[in-house]
Amino acid sequence: MALHKHEIPILEYDDSQESVIMPTHQELEFKLPEKLVYAFLGEATDEYAKKHNLVEVAHFVSETKLYPVYVTEYKGEQIAICQAPVGAAAAAQILDWLIGYGAKKVLATGCCGALVDLPENMFLVPTKALRDEGASYHYLPPSRYVEINSKVLAAIERGMNKLELPYTECVTWTTDGFYRETAALVEYRRKEGCAVVEMECSALAACAQFRGAEFGQILYTADTLVNTETYDERGWGEESIEKALYICLDVIREM
Repeated sequence: MALHKHEIPILEYDDSQESVIMPTHQELEFKLPEKLVYAFLGEATDEYAKKHNLVEVAHFVSETKLYPVYVTEYKGEQIAICQAPVGAAAAAQILDWLIGYGAKKVLATGCCGALVDLPENMFLVPTKALRDEGASYHYLPPSRYVEINSKVLAAIERGMNKLELPYTECVTWTTDGFYRETAALVEYRRKEGCAVVEMECSALAACAQFRGAEFGQILYTADTLVNTETYDERGWGEESIEKALYICLDVIREM
């Protein structure tokens, strides 16, 4: 184990598995099932829980709100569901905690912005994510991309095919700077092969890899940045929010 120093702090990396504050330092008395749907879907998780009378088995306490964790029996399998907070750092923190309490196979879902000509409410599966955020650098050594596990990609493919749901694999740009997606950066990312932009994928993939968990993500298109002169929010992918949760519950059964 070693601390790798660098002139630029974000590029410094300590490969130790032990931290002063570990995700399970509170030693809470609950154990999650291995499979977890981590949902960037607003209130859809709570609405699903209410509709299906799910029991809240735990909650993550943050300064802004409580994040309930539910367990559902879906088609004979125990699956945990948790709402995810927007932003790489917050999302990775809660994922690390969830992994610490038993999650080993994680399928995230949420919206993304289109960098190329893609219709709204189209489903995509990232094969790798460009690390333009800070959290991933605390989990993996510096690199331009983090790759999604090929075993997970194959499982997602099986699940989507069983649902007869069309989707496209893609490279995603994960950024911390929602209001700093400049025209020059959008064009730069597009030229290097990024089809969409979001704010968490690379961090979650890095966290899962570091902790020995499997991770994949299913995105759906919301706004579009194709025309950098005229930004278009479209409908923020609203038609896909509830659908994405049910898709993940089916697909994660293949992991």
